[in-house]
Amino acid sequence: MAKLHFYYGVMSSSKSAILGINAFNFRRTGNKWEAIKPAVDNRDSDTDIVSRIGIRTQANALKNLEKYTPKPNTQFILIDEVQFFSPHDIEKLVKIADTTDITIFCYGLKVDSNGNLFPASAKLLAEADELHQMETVCEIPGCSSMASHHIRFDEQGNIIRHGSQVEVGASQYKSVCRKHFHKLYDNPCAKLSLCIYKRNLQKTK
Repeated sequence: MAKLHFYYGVMSSSKSAILGINAFNFRRTGNKWEAIKPAVDNRDSDTDIVSRIGIRTQANALKNLEKYTPKPNTQFILIDEVQFFSPHDIEKLVKIADTTDITIFCYGLKVDSNGNLFPASAKLLAEADELHQMETVCEIPGCSSMASHHIRFDEQGNIIRHGSQVEVGASQYKSVCRKHFHKLYDNPCAKLSLCIYKRNLQKTK
């Protein structure tokens, strides 16, 4: 039986970059692979998976996995932004792993900007053969704790606590540790602190 892997982490934890490196290595060694991303993820490309450091990986952009069938002789499937698929799609991946020799690598977020599990990620946490947490540090200046959550905000620095769970784009998000997430998210007067944080970021660019 092949394995289903789930690599999860916050934004900027190199998930797409690692996917691209794996694809490069599979290509170099002659292994047959294919990459998939959700069609809703069209921020940088309608088709390619693009990491923040510029690694591009050709992929099939799919709305869902209902009619998806791996190509003949495929050995590995790489899936980016897996949190944007559905639990039903994850069940399809489980079936592929259980009935073929194809190893599946899923990369994505665990929680949304309200601190809630994405449904597909929750399904993967329950079903994946192996879980891999990808670590990076909190983006609040001076904090060295591991980032585990996301803060979403508008151009004025107002923290957004409602709205769609699916919102593509990294410019209005920052990855933060649990302590700073609750300090900002739970505090209705946190706007000033977030604006100061944004100014500090601009000075470092």
